[in-house]
Formats: sequence, C-alpha cells, structure tokens
Amino acid sequence: MRIGILGVGHIGKSLAQQLSAAGHDVKVANSRGPGTIESDVLSSGARAVTSAEAVVDVDVVILSVPLGRIPQVAPLLTDLPPDTVIIDTSNYYPARDGAIEAIEDGQVESLWVAEQLGRPVVKAWNAIGSGSLATKRKPAGSPDRIAIPVAADDDRGRDVAMALVEETGLDAFDAGTLAESWRQQPGTPGYCTDLSREELSGALAAADAARSPRRRDLAVEVILDKLGDPRSNPDADFGVRLARLIYM
Repeated sequence: MRIGILGVGHIGKSLAQQLSAAGHDVKVANSRGPGTIESDVLSSGARAVTSAEAVVDVDVVILSVPLGRIPQVAPLLTDLPPDTVIIDTSNYYPARDGAIEAIEDGQVESLWVAEQLGRPVVKAWNAIGSGSLATKRKPAGSPDRIAIPVAADDDRGRDVAMALVEETGLDAFDAGTLAESWRQQPGTPGYCTDLSREELSGALAAADAARSPRRRDLAVEVILDKLGDPRSNPDADFGVRLARLIYM
C-alpha cells in the first residue's frame, strides 16, 4: 500500500520503519521539513517528503501528531479522495495539548478528531507505548503477542487498519465504533498495558469514563516526577508497570 505518515515522533518513527520493512511504499513528513528527519526513521526504505507531498497519491494517511495539532493538519487533508483511509494515533493530554472544551465536556477524542477533519477516521496504535511498539513485536500466533484496539465506523477503514496493525507485530482487536473508542483512551485499563487479545476484551469492557481522566493525569504526574522533563519518554517496562498500577 501507499502510506503517508504525518509526524515522526516515537510512534510515527516506529510505524515508518515497520511498515516500510513490510514492503509498503511509505512517505514521512514533519512540520520542520524533510531535511530534519533523522536517517534511522528512513532505515527500512521510507522516504522523507514535505507534509503536502506526504498525502498525495496515497491509500492511507497515518496521523501521528499531538492531538492539539490536529486542526493545523486538517487543511492538508481537504482534497484527499473519499476512499483514502485516515488512521489517527493521537491521545488527549491537556498538560500538553491545552484544555479542549469539547473533550473536557465528554466528547470522545476520536470523534473530536473526525469533526476537525470533516471526515471519518480509524483509531489505532494509540493504546500502546512507543517503547512497546518499537521492541515488543511478535509473530502472528505467539501466545504472548500484544493486542491493541482498533475502532472505526466503516468496515473498509477498519479492515485496512487491522491488517496494518498485524504487520507491526501486534494482534489487532476490533474495538467497535468510534463512539466506543473512549474505552481505549488514556486512563483506561486497555491503554498501554500490553495485554493479550483475551485480556484486552475484559479491559475494554471494564473501562470507566468518569474515572479515566483523573487516572490519566495521575500517570502524567508520576512520569514528570520521575523523569523531570515533560518531553521525556518512559522506557517500555516502566510505562507498562505504571499503566497497570494506575489504570487497572
């Protein structure tokens, strides 16, 4: 498939490497220009381009930018063909994104994203830590393979996203509609806890919308206390232990 990735932070970098290694034609872009994209992002064959070029002649666009920047990205997607699948990996963290009134009032994050873009999205790769995505991939059928939820409102988008998730060494779990994707938002038992397919089903069912924002913010407080720098990224094992302790 032809894939454009906007954003080459921790998640976007791993997706660029893994999907290009799987044989896909991958273009990557960031807000600072192709000359600023580090060579390791391109190590498996992905190509660095401008943001405008990343979304031209592609089957899939993956948004891997902070949720608060989605409105800035939206104009790039205005002229995309209607059958282009848009996959959103973002999560709402008010300490980083600023308070977004609609989400604070209870709107599901991915529905807010779809509203900003004016078109449907698929929610995927948002519920796994970047360390786990980079280092814990397993072959299909492995008993300890991590499962992650995929939410969408149309069958084609869901099918495409789930197939790509499988190619990144994870079990794709059909998590239902975007309206239900609050169950995979930060602060819920299925978020960054590295569960198996069987465990993830129960975790999604146990999600508590009223309690998850406070749990999310508590985890951020702990990470800041331990690492000091809000831009720091906890290693995979610490992040999973913390998520399981607070969210489950």
